[in-house]
Amino acid sequence: MFCRVRRVSHLSTWSSGTNHKRWKLGCLLPRCPKLSCRGTKMSAGQSQKVETWDKCTLQELKVPFARTEIGTFFQEQPRIGNQYLEDAFLQRYLKTRLPPQVLEKVSLDLERFGARVAAEIDGLGHECELNPPALQHYDAWGRRVDHIVTCPAWKRMKEIAAEEGLIAEAYERRYSNWSRVYQVAKLYLYAPSAGLFTCPLAMTDGAAKVMESLGLSGPLAKAFGHLTSREPRKFWTSGQWMTERKGGSDVASGTESVAREQPDGTYCLYGFKWFTSATDSDMTLTLARIMDAQGRVEQGSRGLSLFFLEVRDKEGKLNGIEVQRLKEKLGTRQVPTAELLLDGAQAHRISAEGRGVASIANMLTITRIHNVISAVAGMRRMINLAREYASKRVVFGKLIKDHPLHMQTVARLEVETRGAFLMLMEIARLLGLEETKMASEQDLHLLRLLTPVAKLYTGKQAIAVISEGLECFGGQGYMEDTGLPVALRDAQGKLELASSISELESSVQLLQDALNRLGQFTQRVGSKGAVAMELAARDFAYTLARIYTGALLLEHAAGPDACSTDTYAAQRWCKQDLCPVDSEEKAGCYDAKAASRDISLVYERSPVLKGKL
Repeated sequence: MFCRVRRVSHLSTWSSGTNHKRWKLGCLLPRCPKLSCRGTKMSAGQSQKVETWDKCTLQELKVPFARTEIGTFFQEQPRIGNQYLEDAFLQRYLKTRLPPQVLEKVSLDLERFGARVAAEIDGLGHECELNPPALQHYDAWGRRVDHIVTCPAWKRMKEIAAEEGLIAEAYERRYSNWSRVYQVAKLYLYAPSAGLFTCPLAMTDGAAKVMESLGLSGPLAKAFGHLTSREPRKFWTSGQWMTERKGGSDVASGTESVAREQPDGTYCLYGFKWFTSATDSDMTLTLARIMDAQGRVEQGSRGLSLFFLEVRDKEGKLNGIEVQRLKEKLGTRQVPTAELLLDGAQAHRISAEGRGVASIANMLTITRIHNVISAVAGMRRMINLAREYASKRVVFGKLIKDHPLHMQTVARLEVETRGAFLMLMEIARLLGLEETKMASEQDLHLLRLLTPVAKLYTGKQAIAVISEGLECFGGQGYMEDTGLPVALRDAQGKLELASSISELESSVQLLQDALNRLGQFTQRVGSKGAVAMELAARDFAYTLARIYTGALLLEHAAGPDACSTDTYAAQRWCKQDLCPVDSEEKAGCYDAKAASRDISLVYERSPVLKGKL
């Protein structure tokens, strides 16, 4: 006897695997009283047979989503490939700029390194994210040790940095003025996979730059050798301890740390450092005020001197340093950042007395450039992952890459990223010229001007591009002297070749119009007073960034190795408002009343305006 099973549409074509039958509508099963007749009385033997049959049937059907079964579809994740081979724009830039003999060697190494990033470094970076540092104040016997515990992947990152010469390359200068371009290109591939080990590398590069500029003698020569070593056991990283409780940028009034000179010419430092970057490093540079025999110090920036100290002594103990706590930061948790008490830390003064701020300026330049590297590299990685994902994810019957609206969005991000990349590499090129004493006065002006502008602008760009890029993954994305005239002349010079190319003619005109508007603005703003100039400062920096980036894109698109996508990227960039400072001024945003209106807007109904706070 047989009974017909009720037709169940979701089982009609579903198969759990090759070892299971494909059930069709209307299939026949042996008659089963439990399946066919409710209320049928069964003997004990019959009941046992039915239960056995039920278990066999359920096992045979293997219904999806039952208990621990969570379905059969899993979205294929995007994977990174060799980031050098997949970056046509980087390759074209290097081909355009580097001498042929340099290009050949650099390309081979970047290709090899790109493979290592994908195969090894990226995984280590994820491990660093999953295993942030921890602070162990005491050992098992109650002794204060203040040990910052980092994961094996973080330690391995340090070894790789030495092996790959991520710092050494810039100071060996094997490729003369192109060594910086090479180093920056390598860090550009490395940064998104580094698990934030880019932070200690930025400080290390900055410290090496400061030491080289001050002259390599005495303890500095030894330290510089460690910072620029390719041997993992010899390689040091450096911290940068400037920020104190009163703040970081205003070191002139915010630095309370003092230094007392010792008979041997060294100094003992006393103070509290509120935010110390890369605290697990081997050495650091820091600022302090020298205390005279009567205990007096000079205030302001003239009272600050620059000091170098090793974090631990020859016995491996902390050098007069107590780690109060690790910072609980919103992001960058992979990097050990701590509050430190300096209680007699032995240090060497490496600047002239009272010249600390001027001496550390080189470090700030280098760390700003590293900020730009990380920002631009993050943008590029996000786009690469987004385009990879778009070739795997099916929505509304077709791959995401086949939806024009989606690709329009990614193309806009691509234009932003290409512009930012060219700004980064221009700064690297100028830095290389400066370090090999090949820079003109104009080059030096541009380097000083573009570095802080690029740091500001690309930092904002990166947030916007990466945020938009995350949306390309749907919900998955959310799981865890001014130098102005020099800049204007240089931007105009970059337009000469592009203006002769018909496809770029309209874009050149847009950029030229923006330059003219900026020039007119600078003439007007001088007569409007200090408040107007302060209100316009940020928009002024954005305008410089947009105009100069546009000039770089047009220059690149006019080059002999440029392709149609380079032309399109330049065209797209120049269609935005290239001179926002002029637009905002015409809208009245810098008028005399603007500052008071801003205050009223922000503090409406706040007791602050009523004098209660």
